Amino acid sequence: MDQKTLAYINLNAVLKGLVKLCELDEECRELIAGKNVSIGFSVKGGPEGTIAFKDGVCSHREGTEGCDIKLPFSSPEKFNGLIDGTVTPIPSKGFGKIGFLLKEFTALTDKLTAYLRPAEGALEDPNFFNISTNIMFHLIVDAIAQIGNEDSVGRASASYIVDGDIKISIEGGPCGYIHARDHKLTAFHTAPEGPMSYMTFTDIHTARDLFDGKVNAVVCVGLGLVRIGGMISQVDNVNRILDRVALYLA
Repeated sequence: MDQKTLAYINLNAVLKGLVKLCELDEECRELIAGKNVSIGFSVKGGPEGTIAFKDGVCSHREGTEGCDIKLPFSSPEKFNGLIDGTVTPIPSKGFGKIGFLLKEFTALTDKLTAYLRPAEGALEDPNFFNISTNIMFHLIVDAIAQIGNEDSVGRASASYIVDGDIKISIEGGPCGYIHARDHKLTAFHTAPEGPMSYMTFTDIHTARDLFDGKVNAVVCVGLGLVRIGGMISQVDNVNRILDRVALYLA
């Protein structure tokens, strides 16, 4: 597992999960209601991005320009330490808004962790299950793009993906797609206009079992629980990258 790739995943997939969290969880929306603050993360030799909160809406963007609070990290390892709770960052900007970082932002990341690593029995609640799986779905779509661009094995698979859009969806639920151009992957969280290929989970429970590693994707395709079509080579190589997602998110 490459620490630089993990940093890209942590910033552009895991922390980006706050966007869906604040969209789907009412308590989290209320927590940031009326707030207007942005937190920039700058990783030396790695990614830069900003998580912004404004009037109950969370957004994610690349770069740290214009952020209210800036958290610099001397290496990808240090940033990854923030995510696993072993590193406490010192802001280089925005001390006047440190209260938001310590209170609301920490509460949001704790709630995100609860959804991504649910306690025993938590998934028995249908609302919790739906929110957790929805957040995980979008995180995985983002992680596929990050691994395809940064991880050496992922880049090898991406090098075989021809230009076009690969739709990934849960029937009756969330949808996204991977846009491939010149073997660089970009994740989007809407339905593509004209996908070249697709992978559809027939229901949310099948998707969850695959995300949790309880079932085999090839078996699910054979049973019709996962439908694939279009340019199969695209789907095949995205699935190869998907195998790497489990390694990084374990």
